[in-house]
Amino acid sequence: MFSWLGTDDRRKKEPEVFQTVSDGLKKLYKTKLLPLEESYKFHEFHSPALEDADFDNKPMVLLVGQYSTGYDFAAVLEWFAERVDRIILLFDAHKLDISDEFSEVIKALKNHEDKIRVVLNKADQIETQQLMRVYGALMWSLGKIVNTPEVIRVYIGSFWSHPLLIPDNRKLFEAEEQDLFKDIQSLPRNAALRKLNDLIKRARLAKVHAYIISSLKKEMPSVFGKENKKKELIGSLGDIYKRIEREHQISPGDFPNLKKMQDQLQDQDLTKFQPLKPKLLEAVEDMLASDIASLMVLVRQEETQHPNSVVKGGAFDGTLNGPFGHGYGEGAGEGIDEAEWVVARDKPAYDEIFYTLSPVNGKVTGANAKKEMVKSKLPNTVLGKIWKLADIDKDGMLDDEEFALANHLIKVKLEGHELPSELPAHLIPPSKRKISE
Repeated sequence: MFSWLGTDDRRKKEPEVFQTVSDGLKKLYKTKLLPLEESYKFHEFHSPALEDADFDNKPMVLLVGQYSTGYDFAAVLEWFAERVDRIILLFDAHKLDISDEFSEVIKALKNHEDKIRVVLNKADQIETQQLMRVYGALMWSLGKIVNTPEVIRVYIGSFWSHPLLIPDNRKLFEAEEQDLFKDIQSLPRNAALRKLNDLIKRARLAKVHAYIISSLKKEMPSVFGKENKKKELIGSLGDIYKRIEREHQISPGDFPNLKKMQDQLQDQDLTKFQPLKPKLLEAVEDMLASDIASLMVLVRQEETQHPNSVVKGGAFDGTLNGPFGHGYGEGAGEGIDEAEWVVARDKPAYDEIFYTLSPVNGKVTGANAKKEMVKSKLPNTVLGKIWKLADIDKDGMLDDEEFALANHLIKVKLEGHELPSELPAHLIPPSKRKISE
């Protein structure tokens, strides 16, 4: 009869529907997170309010060096760290020294460790043995400063246009350079996910901040003894952190820096702080529990629609194509520009082995070929891939050319090169090229 009796006004709301990730982030921030931030002076303590441009901007990379400095540099760095997609810390291999100031700067990147990459530059100025020592020292020093369960990726090389002073590690430097380029080029594909993750981090910090501010407000007297009580509360802020952590099951890593918070509170009138407002917190919790999940689906959809979105131009042009591309003419790429089949050079030696394996009608069985191939001591998974590449006509047997090709690929792998996912055209035996086409 009275259908409204027994209904739950607090029942979970349906998540919002958005057209794009960017629009969704802007709306969630303005309607659910921003009111909480404004109520508890979040912007005075942590970070200015976000603007539309923070959600619409293109991927950005922040470069930080040993001698990057200036007024309140750590605070400036924190502002940028929240808004960039990648943070690259630069070190010189020939004069490695992490100063106290730079250590504090790195510590200011707390909660953004997933964005950090390290470049050990000018590595061509020291010998290989010394480079190993420098790399180890750098990793040890970073381990003491950056608190993360995962090892930070360090790229070793000489990232300028000058000739290499000591060229012994040229191949390593080229491989590291390409890995760094690929990492940077992937940023557009992951930009939406990065902004979503940053909003989640900000929301978690805003929740903790609201609990801290409202707890201080609750403890303040309304008339007498305000200053003494303020000093007492600031001094016992660590205990307040622990109580909030226990009461609300919050991770210790979500709390702001204790010393910094105590310093900031010195200039605040604690009596003007706001008490706890459950509705504001519920809105943020609803955003984290429901709306973020629907946005995550949209993120994946946008990534699928733009699978080839990469950084182009500048240093990225010409790094993968032409004779100066990484690995060109090496490993499986050897002989790419030659008219003669490159495998033919060693084929006489491979033929001698082939005819000891009892070929029938010009072909050896898989079992007989396996007996020879396993002598390489390569794992079965690698040998299986080599077999797949070499058995061009897919008949489960190898003729003399296919057997020679298999041995050539084994040689490529044993020399430390990667196998191709598909057989390059120049490695296909001349008699088989019509078959492969």
